[in-house]
Amino acid sequence: MTMLALLLTVLVAALHGYFLVLEMFLWTRPPGLKTFRNTPEKAQATRVLAANQGLYNGFLAAGILIGLVLQAPVLVTFSLACVVVAGCYGAWSVSRRIFYIQALPAILALLLRAL
Repeated sequence: MTMLALLLTVLVAALHGYFLVLEMFLWTRPPGLKTFRNTPEKAQATRVLAANQGLYNGFLAAGILIGLVLQAPVLVTFSLACVVVAGCYGAWSVSRRIFYIQALPAILALLLRAL
């Protein structure tokens, strides 16, 4: 695997670790409100759902990192593919910008890993 592929793969994991923090711990605070363009009322009403979503983002990050540490490319590829699916669904159901923030880096990481 090239250094660029590794860096992009780690970036995707780091992004999902950051999403975990935003969704589980900062959802109702200014960074979470600004990132997700929420009102305090909407954020409060959806905080449990966001925390659950954040936990799943953490699982994606863990799958990537554990796969890298254990040198298990199938786990890394599976986790990156899950990120792509989640990012595409988010782009379709919520906002197109999710594709660029979540799915595109994972697609690029998968492509670079395949070379």
